[in-house]
Amino acid sequence: MSKLYSMTGFASVRGALRDDLAFTLTMKSVNHRFLDLSLRMPSYCDGLEMQMRRVLKEKLRRGHVDVALQMERRTNAEVQLNAGLLDAYVRAFREAAVAHGLASEPDLNAMLRIPGVMSAESSVDAEDTPTLEAAVLAQVGPLVEKLNEARAHEGAALAAELRGSMLRLRAFGEEMAGLRNGVREAQFERLRARLAELTQGVAVTEERVLAEAAVLAEKSDIEEEIVRLRTHIDRFLAMLDAGGELGKRLDFLLQELNREANTMLSKTSGATGVNSLRITEIGLEMKAEIEKAREQVQNIE
Repeated sequence: MSKLYSMTGFASVRGALRDDLAFTLTMKSVNHRFLDLSLRMPSYCDGLEMQMRRVLKEKLRRGHVDVALQMERRTNAEVQLNAGLLDAYVRAFREAAVAHGLASEPDLNAMLRIPGVMSAESSVDAEDTPTLEAAVLAQVGPLVEKLNEARAHEGAALAAELRGSMLRLRAFGEEMAGLRNGVREAQFERLRARLAELTQGVAVTEERVLAEAAVLAEKSDIEEEIVRLRTHIDRFLAMLDAGGELGKRLDFLLQELNREANTMLSKTSGATGVNSLRITEIGLEMKAEIEKAREQVQNIE
């Protein structure tokens, strides 16, 4: 039995190049039809990014996956001032003040908070780049394992919810199967009364009534749909038990289940009586349950 994986998860790992330089690697995934990788890394990590993409494509199958690498200097971080950028902002401020006739000077505290004006040095020297690449790539495997642990935990919860949905659908189907005979009898009596009304008292043979009833029963009988409903539910549960990459196949089965529910509603729409009303209610409840299950399946790998 294989595990069932959700496409939703989060994981992070930490590593170090030396005592004063460390990094954090995070990975977050959400549902997507295909594998969609988005990597956010420092500008000097272009080569590392290409290697990570290749590794991740081998280890992951579906989902939108965000990966981020953040470098951290633990001690003696050097704060850098972008003097040229600060000068440009000051000049622009003063020119705007003159243009609008304002006597004002820029607030230095506000200027220093402008993105890019000040930064803490966290880049890696060229000679450290190979060491960084090796250290980060060594953490990709453990990171994916942690992500898959989170996704497997979420997948188990999804599987439990889907099993509950299938059991409810099965119960609806069995109740509908028990009500269909009462609907057939009600339709037969309705047909007899309608024929009597149309013929205005002219005697109608029992054979004629039975022939018309047979045609009506053929059009409104839902036995085949109930049988297919049971088959689809059994197949769905068996696939959940087997695990693996099931998202697309489960979604297809739910489309088939929805088709059976629609057909049953269509065939019984013209019926009357308490049983027929309950069948309509069951059909609508089935469609709501199937739609809920489809939303859950969208998160399964």
